[in-house]
Amino acid sequence: MDLVNEILEREQQKADKYKPITVEKHLDVEFDIGTLVAFDTNDLDSKLMKSEKDRDSYLESLTRDNTQLLLNKIWELSTERIDEAIVVRLPQPTTVMPRAKPVPKPKPLTKWQEFAKAKGITKTKKSKLEWDEQLQKWVPLYGFKKAAAEKEKNWLIPVPQNLDPMTDMYEKKASEKSEKVAKNELQRLKNIARARKVKIPRVGIPITSDKASSTQLATATSVAKASTASLGKFQDKLPKEKDARGKGVHELIPGKERKRKLPVPTPAAEKENNLSIIDRILKKRPKIDMEKAVSKHIHEEQVQRSEEKRSMKPMKGKPKGKGNATNFSAKKPKGGRGQRNPNKKNPGRKRR
Repeated sequence: MDLVNEILEREQQKADKYKPITVEKHLDVEFDIGTLVAFDTNDLDSKLMKSEKDRDSYLESLTRDNTQLLLNKIWELSTERIDEAIVVRLPQPTTVMPRAKPVPKPKPLTKWQEFAKAKGITKTKKSKLEWDEQLQKWVPLYGFKKAAAEKEKNWLIPVPQNLDPMTDMYEKKASEKSEKVAKNELQRLKNIARARKVKIPRVGIPITSDKASSTQLATATSVAKASTASLGKFQDKLPKEKDARGKGVHELIPGKERKRKLPVPTPAAEKENNLSIIDRILKKRPKIDMEKAVSKHIHEEQVQRSEEKRSMKPMKGKPKGKGNATNFSAKKPKGGRGQRNPNKKNPGRKRR
């Protein structure tokens, strides 16, 4: 009996681990298979949601059941096998999902892709390696190993008979490669311009000065008319002639762009304008920098104190005058400091 109970418990654990694919709901779940969305309108169990212990397990089981129902709906669709994988074609979505950015547009086809599509040319998957008869080994189609193989193979390049025997074939081959790269880049830029519907000039037709556009001709005509003494005021115009427009026209034509005079204001508008000007003037107050004013006041006090100390300093030596009076000098006398009398002879220092 113990063995039987053990086997039954093991099977029960497996059954609990792998739940059945059938799920029962009180109300049917709504699905949008195109966006892989399921809408469950059934009420939640309030007791389990309020309990902290059983809340997570309850939400996990609810999510598992709804996901199982969604997968059941997907497997009801028709399946097909593509590259050893079973896939299904999802229907068109019915729910509008919010997006932060617009849906990306399909990438436009290049000129070669359009030609291949029109001619029915299909792209075949090629191998990354090719057999080189000269080197007798497999060489990659691109990469640094391809460049090393080319360098090993082309260690000596013969000069054709129709060329100069002093021609550098390595330099010629490098220039041909750079021209090929430039041609591919030009074709790429053309594809981008064609996808964005930008008109570009054809290759081989230079833009000369004798082929001017209509705007250039209109500007030249306006400049010629404005070159008169009256700035073209009395010049006649054709019935359907238009004025020149565009950037730089006012620089070429003198007096073309002038400021329009403002209309005469009404008394009420003039009064309001004057009152606003007076208010702005009266509201203006002088800006006082308190830190600067305090520092200036402190500096003035320090200068005044220093001058008072200099004036109260006694003179050296015996006092002149009668009695015990002491004479003070306002400032210390200065020596010449470079101011010498050229007529006075300097006897020099006496030796003892």
